[in-house]
Amino acid sequence: MATPSFEEIVEDFEFLEDWEDRYRYVIEQGKAMEPLPDALKVPATKVDGCASQVWLHPQVEDGVFRFDGESDAMIVKGLIAVLRRLYNGLTLAEVQAVDARAEMARLGLNDHLSAQRSNGLRAMIERIQSVAAA
Repeated sequence: MATPSFEEIVEDFEFLEDWEDRYRYVIEQGKAMEPLPDALKVPATKVDGCASQVWLHPQVEDGVFRFDGESDAMIVKGLIAVLRRLYNGLTLAEVQAVDARAEMARLGLNDHLSAQRSNGLRAMIERIQSVAAA
């Protein structure tokens, strides 16, 4: 189950046959995000298990999940943007029901990320899932 916003990414990826174009697309998604304020880049929002610096700032308002994030690596910031499109706007129960690995696999990311980036992506997904479960 994916949001319509995430489905747009899936559709865009179908038109981008070359992985280099897909990689650039993910980076552009990250560049389009608003930067996370420095005041939110604190140990409590830092995600362990990522090769680069990553911060996720989740919020739940009226039962709806949203998060913002930041990374010092362009591709990771792009992955944060993709995850935002996957999760933002869902209820907590819907967030928990999302099979993020399967959804990300639809983009072919599993085959093209380094082991370190894959571990970082997994750590971000686990952080999102744990917030939704709390």
